[in-house]
Amino acid sequence: MAHDAVVLAAGGSRRLGRPKQLLTVGGEPLVARVARLALGTRPSRTLVIVGAYQDVVTAALAPCDVEIIVNPAWTTGMASSLHLAARVLHDRDLPVLLSVVDQPALVASHFDALLAAHDDSRDTVSAYGEALGIPAVLRASTLTRARVLAGDMGFRHLWAQVPPHAVRADELGEDLDDEAAVARATAAGLLDDPQR
Repeated sequence: MAHDAVVLAAGGSRRLGRPKQLLTVGGEPLVARVARLALGTRPSRTLVIVGAYQDVVTAALAPCDVEIIVNPAWTTGMASSLHLAARVLHDRDLPVLLSVVDQPALVASHFDALLAAHDDSRDTVSAYGEALGIPAVLRASTLTRARVLAGDMGFRHLWAQVPPHAVRADELGEDLDDEAAVARATAAGLLDDPQR
């Protein structure tokens, strides 16, 4: 299915205290890994939104054939990156594969499952625990509506109005917000151990 892809990688990792974008799996920074997985779905365009740690995150993306979009308003929250993606892709009418970099259990087959399940009648999202979230395949019209979001408000606000189709992936419920989460992911073999 023809689609675009957007990787959100602008966050400041405030609770973690260091750039989660640069944590590694098999020596590959997470931001580059997620960009590579997104590119594997053969999108028409692939945007990576950067902000905090802009220089080092951009350098980590050097092996990836992506469009790097700088979000100068990254401190205001994730919604600013969504606004930016919507502006860049405003003239396109393709579904958008949207992902973040802090889900270490993400694998290519989940992107494939989301795209296979998407029929463009509604958004297709990941389900983990009781939550619905990203990665997701958004209709172009949903991305356009990003302008109503603010701060760290994501698309869950909009999904309450138009329930999406869900593809379950409970392993994606574990993100990397703090050192305890990083330690759990490292112990599970999902991240490289910096002590080795």
